[in-house]
Amino acid sequence: MQASAVDIRKVNKYYGPFHALKDVDLAIPPGKVTCLIGPSGSGKSTLLRCINFLEEYDSGEIRIDGQLIGYEAPGRKMSGRKLREMRRSIGMVFQQFNLWPHMTALGNVAEGLVRVRGLSKAEAQARAAEALAKVGLADKMGNHPARLSGGQQQRVAIARAIAMEPRLMLFDEPTSALDPELVGEVLNVMKTLAGEGMTMVVVTHEMGFAAHVADQVAFMEKGELVGVDSPGRILHHPEDPRIQGFLRTYHERNSF
Repeated sequence: MQASAVDIRKVNKYYGPFHALKDVDLAIPPGKVTCLIGPSGSGKSTLLRCINFLEEYDSGEIRIDGQLIGYEAPGRKMSGRKLREMRRSIGMVFQQFNLWPHMTALGNVAEGLVRVRGLSKAEAQARAAEALAKVGLADKMGNHPARLSGGQQQRVAIARAIAMEPRLMLFDEPTSALDPELVGEVLNVMKTLAGEGMTMVVVTHEMGFAAHVADQVAFMEKGELVGVDSPGRILHHPEDPRIQGFLRTYHERNSF
């Protein structure tokens, strides 16, 4: 049996008295796409941020390729150096693009390669150019963010992440800040990455993407992982009434 790329076991997260994640168990298979869906405030983004320890989880374990992240052992935090090393294999794309406004698209992608990977400027720019071409922005490398559409800026953010050659990509609602007409260009890039066998965890409200690209869909509500199954079963034949209610509301809001 193939080991999980990410193994989440009995993870709990609190914000003061608020119980944000409740005994979450989830296995992320390597080379596959896992979509996290559910109502706003259900814990999806919190779980995603716990995977690369941007949020500290209070109990349980998260292992990436078998290695515990965030802690050397339960209750004993990992050193900053080891955590940085682990994060080098994880790419993350947020809702906001987080680009440096004074740098070109090429500069935004190359900067981390110089600072984190230690590449020379020439090597970094060459790899950055490859990443930008991969996301369809070969002709926009010299543009600053202000001269790019929202969809183009998000594609620069994706290029910045994949240029680091991660083994795992995390996407936190990557299309939520985009105008509807720009959503497709970002999803197409993500579909390409999925087709190349990238291990991906995607928090999304795009049910079409989840239906056609995901290998498994996990539904969360009120901090609980309610169900994990194939897209067909979760999205078209859900047994849990909470999932049924969520999908009914989704389709009512998105019917034309």
